Amino acid sequence: MTGHRAIIFGGTGFVGSHIADNLAAHGWTVRTTARGTPSPAHPFHPLDLATISPAELAAFLDTHRPDLVVNATGSSWGLTDDQMSTRCLTLTRQLLAALALSQRTPRLVHLGSVLEYGPTPPGTAVRSQGPPPETGYGRAKLAASQAVIAAPNAVVLRLSNAVGPRLPASSLLGKVAATLIQAAQRHEPAHLSLSRLTAHRDYIDVRDAAEAVRAAATADVSGEIIDIGRGTAVPVRSLVDLLIEVAGIPATLTEHDNGDWRSTMDWIQVDPARAATLLHWQPRHTLLDSIRAFWSAAAGHSLTALGGDRGGHRERP
Repeated sequence: MTGHRAIIFGGTGFVGSHIADNLAAHGWTVRTTARGTPSPAHPFHPLDLATISPAELAAFLDTHRPDLVVNATGSSWGLTDDQMSTRCLTLTRQLLAALALSQRTPRLVHLGSVLEYGPTPPGTAVRSQGPPPETGYGRAKLAASQAVIAAPNAVVLRLSNAVGPRLPASSLLGKVAATLIQAAQRHEPAHLSLSRLTAHRDYIDVRDAAEAVRAAATADVSGEIIDIGRGTAVPVRSLVDLLIEVAGIPATLTEHDNGDWRSTMDWIQVDPARAATLLHWQPRHTLLDSIRAFWSAAAGHSLTALGGDRGGHRERP
């Protein structure tokens, strides 16, 4: 795909930055956009989809003439339902309005979420025929995905829980990593106190997610919603344990009730069969690969000082 052009909205975020890296490594000319910090690795254009008019955005698209537009906006931690609706739905509507005004019809790959599904019985994969989502985030993302598949030359990838390098510090593993690093710097065991980790989630390496986007960019498929995951639900607790083990830092981990810890989405598992059929894509990284890459990036120079992966010591209450 040498010579092809891509614009990634939300291209400096966790998933978006990996998409930019993947496309650039395969010969694409990549431009990233976001409201905040510029991308250090790719040409960057500061842009706020919440405030720019569709006409202005269409002019931006016509100036840069992308073959591919990726909507990687809307994946955020710690927002209210109203904020999530703006971030997930309003931005997508703005982008779709601009594409309708544009002189071109580039390929549109929109990143959805498995939280667009409702509660799923343990042991089964999420399905569109199930109950509707129960969270504001899930409802906003679902409305955005439904708008996208009605647009020409567009496809939605519903991502399971992505992990790997650059995972935000505000995420569960980001908070655990910060506690481990602080303890190591003090030469003390880490003491982790977390809300109940009873849920099971389908985790995918963020680099595999980026590869799925590249596959979707040229796949002969449109108007489809395709689930992207490993196809296996694992306990959230096991991922935290794996991070402690990879870090090699002595730690105790206790779980507690905080009054509202129980989620209706206690089980999330994706069926990646349609992704294999329609995109010829399959995940390649193991969870151990993902956690090692995450820890290496999170710990940085501290990892070298601590001796890297030393085979962790864990204590359980």
